[in-house]
Amino acid sequence: MSAWIGMISDHAADDALRAALDFARTPHGTVDNVMRVHSLRPSTMRGHVYLYRAALHDDNNTLPPWLQETISSYVSMLNKCHYSLANHWKNARHLIADEERALAIEAALLKCMPEAVFNGAELALMQYAEKLTLHPGAMVEADVEALRNAGLDDGEILEANQIIGYFNYVNRCLNGLGVSTDGDVVGYYSEDKA
Repeated sequence: MSAWIGMISDHAADDALRAALDFARTPHGTVDNVMRVHSLRPSTMRGHVYLYRAALHDDNNTLPPWLQETISSYVSMLNKCHYSLANHWKNARHLIADEERALAIEAALLKCMPEAVFNGAELALMQYAEKLTLHPGAMVEADVEALRNAGLDDGEILEANQIIGYFNYVNRCLNGLGVSTDGDVVGYYSEDKA
């Protein structure tokens, strides 16, 4: 466990915190530091878990999971959030399932050049993610219209907006509290599935 503020271990948790920790457990059975950093305020941990799962792991989402994780990673790159990038790029790379393609995407996004590897709806989403992350006050209706023109429906636009908004939230929480991956199992997918 590593952050600039105190985090309470499972062993030291009272009943309310224990319930929140159990709710926040990963498929690995652990509680990642991104959630444990809320241990001094279990209500924000529960809220964070709900938001994360709704934005990124809801069965009703229709954007492909690899694209959701790639959007998440791009926002985290733009925000220089090493914690989220470590986790979500590992997920994206796993879901892309083509190491050469994944390396090309990673290199292009690190250079803020999504046009080098994407076109159509995928490129439009990356451009929307970049503008909303770096220049939120400059957003205009034409930014959403560009997504529609690229073939995305309003539900997909909302999904992308929520993923981008969530990662801007969590990147700032993590960076602002110095949360590291020390002690975490990095990535959502277990190694035996890779």
